[in-house]
Amino acid sequence: FVSSQVEILDWETKKQLCFLDKVEPNATIREIRLMFHKLYPRWYPARQSIKLDPKGKSLRDEEILQHLPVGTTATLYFKDLGPQIGWTTVFLIEYTGPLFIYFLFYFRMTFVYGRDERFTSSPHPVVNLACVCHSFHYIKRLIETVFVHRFSRGTMPLRNIVKNCLYYWGFAAWLAYYINHPLYTPPSYGKKQINFAVIMFLLCEAGNFSIHVALSDLRRNGSKTCKIPYPTKNPFTWLFFFVSCPNYTYEVGTWISFTIMTQCVPVGLFTLLCFIQMTVWAKDKHCTYLREFKDYPSRRMPIIPFLL
Repeated sequence: FVSSQVEILDWETKKQLCFLDKVEPNATIREIRLMFHKLYPRWYPARQSIKLDPKGKSLRDEEILQHLPVGTTATLYFKDLGPQIGWTTVFLIEYTGPLFIYFLFYFRMTFVYGRDERFTSSPHPVVNLACVCHSFHYIKRLIETVFVHRFSRGTMPLRNIVKNCLYYWGFAAWLAYYINHPLYTPPSYGKKQINFAVIMFLLCEAGNFSIHVALSDLRRNGSKTCKIPYPTKNPFTWLFFFVSCPNYTYEVGTWISFTIMTQCVPVGLFTLLCFIQMTVWAKDKHCTYLREFKDYPSRRMPIIPFLL
C-alpha cells in the first residue's frame, strides 16, 4: 500500500496542529487519535473530536482512512471536547444519589420535617411501597450499569455531570419530600389503584431490563458499530416490532405507574419531563437507524407504537 499523509487542523482557527507522514491507508481514526495524543499528551483520545469538515460530525473510531473521501493527503479537523468522564462512572453517580436521598425523607430526618416528625413511620402503607419501588428502580439501574450496559461512546464531558446530578438528585428530593410528608394523603381509589400501579410498575421494569439485555447482546463481541435491534424469544422485546426505543417506552411506563401509585403531583411533573426528554432521545436514535439502514423496519415509531 502507498502510505498516506494526514494534516490535522484546528477546527476554529484552521491552524495546522500536526502533520502525520507515512500513515498506513488502513489506519483507523482511533489509531490517528493515538498518534495525535503522542504529540499533544493533554488531549487524550476520549477528549478528541476528529472531523472531515469543521462543522460536520465526529468520525467514529472504527472508520478507516482509505474509506474516507480523502486523497493521499487527508485534511482532518480537531476539536477539544474538554475533560471527559466515563459513562459507567456517570451512571453510578447519577443513580446512587436518588437512592440515598430518598431515604432521608422516608426516615423523616430531623432537618427535613422538624423534630416532631423525626423517625415516625407513615400511617399509609403506600408510602412504604413507594420507597420499595423507588429503591428497586435505582438499584436495578446500578446493576445494569455494572453488569449489562455496553457503551458505544466511552465518555461524556465532565461539565455535564453537575447538570445531570441536579436533575436526578433534585427531582428525587422533591418527590420524596411530598410522598413522605406527614400530611400526605393516599390514592383516591385505595388498594385497587395501588395494586394496578404495582403490577404495571413491575411489568415495565421487567420490560426495560429485557430491552437493555437485548441491546447489550448486540455488542457482546465488543463491537461499537450500530446494528438494528430485533425482537427475541423474550415477549418483553416484542415491542421492537413497533418502536425503535422500547427501553424508553418502558421507562416512561414505569414513572406513569409510580405516579398512579402515589397520586402525587410532583411525580406526575417528573414523569412528563421524562417523557419529553426520552421522546427527544428516541427520535434522534430513530433518525440514526433510518440514516444508517435502508432496510430499517418501516412500521416502527420512535417511542409510542403507531403514534410518536
